[in-house]
Amino acid sequence: MNTKRALSTAAIGLCAVGALAACGPVSATGTSGDSSTEDGTNLTVFISGDTNIETLWEKGIIPAYEEENPGTSVSTTIDLHGEHDQQTVAKLTTATEAGESPGYDLVDAGFVVSSAAEAGTLLDVDAASVSGLETVPQGTIEAGKGVGIPYRASSVLLAYDTAKIADPPKTLDDLLAWIEENPGEFAYNSPSTGGSGGAFVTTVLDSYLSTEDQQAMRSGYAKELEAGWEPGFEKLVELGEFVYQGGVYPNGNNQVLELLASGEISMAPVWSDQFITGQATGMIPDTVAYTQISDPSFNGSASYLGIPKTSANTEAAIDLANFVLSDEGQQIIAEQISGYPVVSLDTLPSEVADRFVDADPSALRPGYFSEISADMANEWDQRVP
Repeated sequence: MNTKRALSTAAIGLCAVGALAACGPVSATGTSGDSSTEDGTNLTVFISGDTNIETLWEKGIIPAYEEENPGTSVSTTIDLHGEHDQQTVAKLTTATEAGESPGYDLVDAGFVVSSAAEAGTLLDVDAASVSGLETVPQGTIEAGKGVGIPYRASSVLLAYDTAKIADPPKTLDDLLAWIEENPGEFAYNSPSTGGSGGAFVTTVLDSYLSTEDQQAMRSGYAKELEAGWEPGFEKLVELGEFVYQGGVYPNGNNQVLELLASGEISMAPVWSDQFITGQATGMIPDTVAYTQISDPSFNGSASYLGIPKTSANTEAAIDLANFVLSDEGQQIIAEQISGYPVVSLDTLPSEVADRFVDADPSALRPGYFSEISADMANEWDQRVP
């Protein structure tokens, strides 16, 4: 039996904030729920993601929005790493069928354009109903399946220590060979704890799938095609002895960045927004750079907001979404988490636009459909560590 283990929080000192948020949805900035009172409107944003997205809302978007809209207050609730996405969609579906509010008014989650869209739980949107979409590329809007409001984008990159590596891998095959030639120097987090590790696993699995099968697994729950993962998982099992400490997998995107920053590893897949922000704050040294591999590349895509059909505050939720797509909202996203803007760069200040001139959200390689991703993470948990 394979006894390799997942890296514990204590092993590399994850901060207490992240550790406290590991048990599913919790109220973050007040009580969850939706209501309009004599004093104004109370909105709740549901987040399925990492702590950096929670911070983006709590420390960036919400204070700025509330300052411009003194009659409205906004709170958040988070499902860290999206560990309960399937249960959340089930509850959202039940609320929609009953004509009841799900308890939140805006959803920031990967399932917005997959299972939630497929279940018919979200409000139809376009540039006529959400004016902020007017300068968003049409391809990015279409990927929202008529219900998703794109508001930022990011991609997974290959980060490496330039003090140790002069010529980083250019392709997936090059990367896999490098991992085996440099045991212990590469790490990726378990897929269920973060998208950067999930992107690495997805990319390895995709290398054994046809283009048609990959597309089918991105557009719907094509469970029958998961059998094609077999050789990919075999490869991931083989790689186990060559990754960090002979088979230790960090718990989340942040732990991977901490290992890079401390010099304990010299290469890893990382989210573009988290990496760029980490360098800006000094958490990640300048000696660590990034590149993108090919054949295939790592995943990336726009992130989407959704408005539940049965929200009690639809107009206010649209207003908040429009603020996020405004010049001010896009600047907050770019400055706070280095997210790629989704609106036309012509509308943004040059110091912001110049940073993302080569970013094209409509050209990024998306991940799997949400249920496919969940199956992938579960199978990885059973077979690899």
